[in-house]
This record gives sequence, C-alpha cells and structure tokens, in this order.
Amino acid sequence: MQARQPSASFLTRSSLPVSLSAMLFSVLVSSQALAADNSHDAIAERLKPVGELCLKGENCAGDMAGAGQQPSAAAESDSASAPSAIDGEKVYGGICMACHTTGAAGAPRLGEAGDWEARLAKGDETLYTHAIEGFNAMPAKGGNPALSDEEVKAAVDYLLDSVR
Repeated sequence: MQARQPSASFLTRSSLPVSLSAMLFSVLVSSQALAADNSHDAIAERLKPVGELCLKGENCAGDMAGAGQQPSAAAESDSASAPSAIDGEKVYGGICMACHTTGAAGAPRLGEAGDWEARLAKGDETLYTHAIEGFNAMPAKGGNPALSDEEVKAAVDYLLDSVR
C-alpha cells in the first residue's frame, strides 16, 4: 500500500481561509486607523510645538512665580549693580549642566572640588572670561549666545559656590 500524497488542490483550498483571515485583520486594523480623530483641531494639537521662544523681558506662559515679569524702572537701574538677582542655578540648569554634570570634554563637574582646584587658582575674573568668551572645548557662553554676561557670571558663581 502506498502512502497518499497531498494534492496541490488541498494546499490551495487550505490557504484560502488563511488569506481571508489576513484580509479581515487588515480591514479591521485600517478601520481603527480611520476612526482616529483627524479633525483639524486634533491634527493641530498633535503638531503644535513643544515649547515657545521667550525673549528676555517678555512675559511667557510657562514662567513660574512671575519670573518672566518685566522689572520695574527702579529695578532696571539697580540690575547693573546687583548681578546676584540672576538665578545662577537656573542658568546652570538651562545649558551648563549638559557638560558640567557629566564632565564631558573635560568640563569641571559641579561639586567636585578636585576638578576645580587648578581653575580656582586662576581667579574668578579669568573663569568669567573663559566662560563668556570660550576656552578649550567650552564654547562662548556655553553655546548659548542669548545669555548675558551677567547670566554667565551667575552660573559660574553657582558652580564655584558648589566647591568653596
């Protein structure tokens, strides 16, 4: 007695249900995609920017505790004599931390006195100049030309206070 070989027609007939199942699945998946909210408002919401540009002196929607409020005329006249009004930690957190937290490209790390020892010997004014104009791998103003010299100095002071 010989073993029966499956016929080609059996394979053709058995692939039909598989093909129909695959088509049904693709129709269901595509109908769910079509059911997604594609209204103009929904698309605009998905495409809106994740942030906004806020220039110094402007009130910005994301400002916390009025940090973006314009200073009064009296405060503006005092601002040149009171650089401590700038939050060095905030400036540091905005860009400086990218290198000074990890030590990238040889940057001295926040709170690591050994990293700062030779630099401290050069004096604060030299460190301010290096931070503002750039030095070795550090770009001028940490790569953010929008920072004022006073903001850069406040960030340097914040870094130095962590090791003094």
